[in-house]
Amino acid sequence: MNVSSAVVRACGLVKTHGRGQSRVRAVDEVDLEVPEGQTLAVMGPSGCGKSTLLGGLERPTDGEVWVAGRRIDTLSERALARMRRRSVGFVFQAFHLVEELSAAENVELPALLAGRSLGQARRRASLLLERVGLADRARHLPSQLSGGQRQRVAIARALANDPLVVLADEPTGNLDTAATLDVLRIFEDLRSAGQTLVIVTHDERVAATADRLVSMRDGMFVDDTRLAGTGTGWLGGLIGLEG
Repeated sequence: MNVSSAVVRACGLVKTHGRGQSRVRAVDEVDLEVPEGQTLAVMGPSGCGKSTLLGGLERPTDGEVWVAGRRIDTLSERALARMRRRSVGFVFQAFHLVEELSAAENVELPALLAGRSLGQARRRASLLLERVGLADRARHLPSQLSGGQRQRVAIARALANDPLVVLADEPTGNLDTAATLDVLRIFEDLRSAGQTLVIVTHDERVAATADRLVSMRDGMFVDDTRLAGTGTGWLGGLIGLEG
């Protein structure tokens, strides 16, 4: 693979938790490259920080993390926060929406934090909520939305600053089958549009919708499989869910 094409790259990545005999290597000497436009699924035990490490929310114990050709694990906290706002979108299992803000305001927030004007942020939020099928829920608070709707708001928020990569950590873990299908269809639209996606999941059906599947055990990669890569992987995953 051409290194210059990698949107996200990890080199010798290590993350340990605990001390002494209780010390666990959650990520153990991992090398990874995710090229532009690829949808990568990562399967492995929860809690090891796969997506937070790649997105700069958590610092590795050792190794390097690169985003768009820039090493991020050595950045200051301020520079790291700026990089995240501009280059990375996060989608979490627990949604992490601001409960006091409407759906539209939640989507506007990242753009405002990145320095866009209120008018720009509102226009972008309106377009994104329409894109995820929630234009009619723009003024609703998260408590007034279903779990699937809240996750779609979270996806719209992740896209607010047109990120280079979207990191989704168990994005369907709290959703029923119908809501899961809604989310996967949005991811398929993003994939078709060339958005780089990394999806951490326990669900084999969700993983089957990616271009590429990486499996982890004991902190290491044990399998790296190219899937259909032509859209049939997504279709097969969706059929399996509907069945």
